[in-house]
Amino acid sequence: MKLHEIYPGAAGKKKTKRRGRGPGSGLGCTAGRGNKGQNARAGGGTRPGFEGGQMPLVRRLPKRGFTNAGFRIKYSIVNLETLNQHFQDREEVSLEDLYQFCPRGRPVKVLGRGGLERKMKVTAHAFSKSAAEKIVQAGGRANSLEG
Repeated sequence: MKLHEIYPGAAGKKKTKRRGRGPGSGLGCTAGRGNKGQNARAGGGTRPGFEGGQMPLVRRLPKRGFTNAGFRIKYSIVNLETLNQHFQDREEVSLEDLYQFCPRGRPVKVLGRGGLERKMKVTAHAFSKSAAEKIVQAGGRANSLEG
């Protein structure tokens, strides 16, 4: 079987609606847009949230609160169980090694799910409290790159 011989099953053969193709199609004449008006025109319609000139809901409600979302630090996370699985034979795990499990360039935080079975020196941008404790308990060191 070759790629050009593959055809979709019955579910993949649904016909598209052909609008404006005469009265016999069921969608001829006005093509399902009704008669006249703003929405019947090409390029017609209004933007989302438009309420016909009435003050829109989003502008009627007061602004409340504060968000720091644009400035918060978005960490990529790696759990201790991942370190335990992939670095059994290693004494030292660098930031470069951790980037195998998360997108490069974002700061990495090590979280405490799972545990360590051997002594390891781990370098990352940040550590959760439980992760740092478990690393020290195993006899290793949690080297944080941020203050």
